[in-house]
Amino acid sequence: MRTLAIFRGRGPWPYLAAVLAGVMWLLASGVPTGIIETPFYVRMTPVEWWNYPFWIVNAGLVGLLAATYAPIPRESDASGGRAFGGGLGGGLLTVFAIGCPVCNKLVVLALGFGGAMTYFAPVQPFLGFISTGLLLYGLRFRLASEGSCRLGAPVAEQSEWERSETSTG
Repeated sequence: MRTLAIFRGRGPWPYLAAVLAGVMWLLASGVPTGIIETPFYVRMTPVEWWNYPFWIVNAGLVGLLAATYAPIPRESDASGGRAFGGGLGGGLLTVFAIGCPVCNKLVVLALGFGGAMTYFAPVQPFLGFISTGLLLYGLRFRLASEGSCRLGAPVAEQSEWERSETSTG
């Protein structure tokens, strides 16, 4: 709940950004990987059971990460753009984790069809965990930098969440 508490006082924009980004990520990663069946793409291997949890959880994390970039109705400007790397890396690894191993042209080019099934397919669940970890890192970094401000900018009053964080640890 601390994650959502940081968005108090910002209005509906972070929540709207989270929902829109999450839904867009479900579509942007589900259609090209074949999790969402369309006439535009046919997956050559069946969708594994573990593809769905990584797909849905990471969409939620992408949504929360996008919400941290929603407009802030105050004068201080939160820094922390470095978390973009965690979000980008986590997002790309999610696509590799949930995608068809033999439909990925980069994997087939590097390993061949047999190598994609023999070596890449068993590694995909680990890529899913790494992608989730990168997204969590990016979200944690963005949330930790919420109370910071750029050099020379006036420091705004701490929110209740920030006060509890500084007093506990």
